[in-house]
Amino acid sequence: MHLYADWPDGVGRHVLTGVGSTNAYAMTLPDLPVWVRADVQTEGKGRRGRSWSSPIGNFYGTYAFRPAEPPAVSALYSFVAALALRDALVQLTGHAQGYKLKWPNDILLNGGKLSGILLESRAGILTVGIGVNLSNAPDPGNVEPGAVLPVSVFGETGIRISPDQLLSALAPAFTRRSQQLASGFGEIRTDFLRYAARIGEHIIARTGQTSRSGVFRTIDETGALVLATNEGPVLIPAADIFFGEGPHAARN
Repeated sequence: MHLYADWPDGVGRHVLTGVGSTNAYAMTLPDLPVWVRADVQTEGKGRRGRSWSSPIGNFYGTYAFRPAEPPAVSALYSFVAALALRDALVQLTGHAQGYKLKWPNDILLNGGKLSGILLESRAGILTVGIGVNLSNAPDPGNVEPGAVLPVSVFGETGIRISPDQLLSALAPAFTRRSQQLASGFGEIRTDFLRYAARIGEHIIARTGQTSRSGVFRTIDETGALVLATNEGPVLIPAADIFFGEGPHAARN
């Protein structure tokens, strides 16, 4: 079967040998929607402006489009992207049990961080940047203290997936999940919670210098995390999440 046999109708595709940032490049393209994938990124970044390690063999891609929804709804595409990426990885590896979703949009494999997703919006264009450790995981020594340690698909499963293989599975999966969101957040929320990591467990939500600890109960209809604390339930719209010991817990 052709690699891109299931490619979504009306969606462009740009595959580059190298680029500064797939998000920034996608923002310059006139014809949307479009997927951009690069073999190498020299200026990749994660959430809160952190740099994203970009060794060759991993996946660096962006989906850019003009969402019809208002900004509050467009923010929910982070959940769409997380579910679509999980769908694609399960399809390509056949390993369904190891993939979990770390709120709001990280993918974990066997407890370690496998990918990151970054949404950016400008001039009516939304970019969904996705980085996945397919072949190589970053040096654990460069990870923020307390954060989940990185892993790769190959390191955890012994399966080699090329960036093109992932893109060919991810693009149709993203379209399917986007159609799901078009009917409302309910199904996306239900599916996210089905695969969410650490539901019912104690976590720490950190925003800047402020930390809240409690039990991860659920996410609400806006995508906010509901944290059960000694003072009662607290809604967390955005934060970095840290949790306790596990096979890939960070060293303190």
